[in-house]
Amino acid sequence: MTMDICLARVDSRLLHGQVATVWTRSVSPNRILIVSDNVAKDKLRKTLLVQAAPPSVRTSVITIDKMIRIYQDPLFDDFKVLLLTETVEDMVRLVKGGINLSHVGINIGSLVFLDGMKLITNSVAVGQEQADALRYLHNEADLDVFAQKVPADRKQNLGDLLTKNGF
Repeated sequence: MTMDICLARVDSRLLHGQVATVWTRSVSPNRILIVSDNVAKDKLRKTLLVQAAPPSVRTSVITIDKMIRIYQDPLFDDFKVLLLTETVEDMVRLVKGGINLSHVGINIGSLVFLDGMKLITNSVAVGQEQADALRYLHNEADLDVFAQKVPADRKQNLGDLLTKNGF
């Protein structure tokens, strides 16, 4: 047995109001795992993110390697996890490391716009690196990859959005 991942989400903002309230209410996790090597090294950011979590859900910030290590550890079988990464590339590393997301797919909430990127939804910006990572998750890992800010929004297929936008 492995831990139960009830939502796998990529969001540049990681844990914020929509995730802490709407998504947590929707998927009812007993643990939020923020998986980011960068945040795990940044004491201030780590503290602020953990404080943003709803009081009813334990929240931890861990590295990508630690998530891969604990995923199949029986000590964590009772975890019902809302999994957050900051980048699509981090999610690819988790999938390549053996994290099975076939039952939930990958929710893309918000990807920050930077120079050289193209806005493909009102909250998702991608450059070629992100597009390649999304294509890997969709085509090679055979996962449902979709943009959806909140549960009430319609899911938008990222493969279709990439093609429509020339990636």
